[in-house]
Amino acid sequence: MDEKKGRVVMATGVFDILHPGHLHYLQEAKALGDWLVVVVATDRTVMKRKNHTPITPQDMRLEMISALKPVDEAYIGSDTDPYEIVERIRPDVIALGYDQKHDEEKLKKDLKEKGIDAEIIRVGRFDHDLDGTRKIIAKVIEAYTFQQKMEEMEVEK
Repeated sequence: MDEKKGRVVMATGVFDILHPGHLHYLQEAKALGDWLVVVVATDRTVMKRKNHTPITPQDMRLEMISALKPVDEAYIGSDTDPYEIVERIRPDVIALGYDQKHDEEKLKKDLKEKGIDAEIIRVGRFDHDLDGTRKIIAKVIEAYTFQQKMEEMEVEK
């Protein structure tokens, strides 16, 4: 990690098919401190935790996240130890997305055991019709299905 610059905030996620909900999460996380470090989940971690392969490979997701204005640094996480990068960065704050499935009490306990005194803050929800990757995928499928039906109707004429 580069030299610490003030209050360091860590945000984590898959960030598959970037959408306004991701940007909201990262802007809210950045507002909690001075330096935002983002950890992008590995493809293997996504498969293990969410039971699907990400559409966008981890290196591409890292490149996209790194290019976003609120992000000061970004890394790919670990396949084996989710705390490995937390121990290396030692953030002052860990920002959780509103929909991330983390047991905050267990997270605090685990961090304390590792000597990391990070505040855990859950950011608020962003309401938008395209605020989630699965919603975007569903909308694309819906549009594709509609287009297919329209083409079939044209052929039948």
